[in-house]
Amino acid sequence: MAHLPEPTEQQRSQARTPHDIFVINLIGNHMLLFAGIATLGQSYMKYLLIVPALSALSLLVIFYKSSTMRREDNEFAYIHWQIARRWSKFLSWMLVLMVAGFAFGWVGHTYLGMMREAVYAIVGGVSILPTLVTVFVLIVIESDALHHARVGTLPRWAKVKYFGVED
Repeated sequence: MAHLPEPTEQQRSQARTPHDIFVINLIGNHMLLFAGIATLGQSYMKYLLIVPALSALSLLVIFYKSSTMRREDNEFAYIHWQIARRWSKFLSWMLVLMVAGFAFGWVGHTYLGMMREAVYAIVGGVSILPTLVTVFVLIVIESDALHHARVGTLPRWAKVKYFGVED
């Protein structure tokens, strides 16, 4: 087994940043902000557009920083930015599928004459439920990645992918 260098405290701090951004997006934005606005009532539903806007902003920050960061500058932080990018891509695809489900529901109701209750069932089952499950799973995954960044380690799959090291 190859010896991986122990990261410094500054490198650990830089490696925590992408996971902090992603976890704040998942918990603070997708769960707390969404639930807070949704409980205010029907007249405040337009403010729910803040949630995808903030989510897109945080995902763009992760994508931009992970693509511009150089591996030579801080290899440990670089790998953690790539880990956050991997799960951000997955969340992005789930959000695209959710929007497609909403679009399908709108087309079904507007042009195909589907009943409103049927559209709610389709949108809830095809769009909202899988996205919620994905957010919960990603919270667990990113919390583990954040722990790895705090203690100065890498997940097993990242060691294999970036160093070719088998445990």
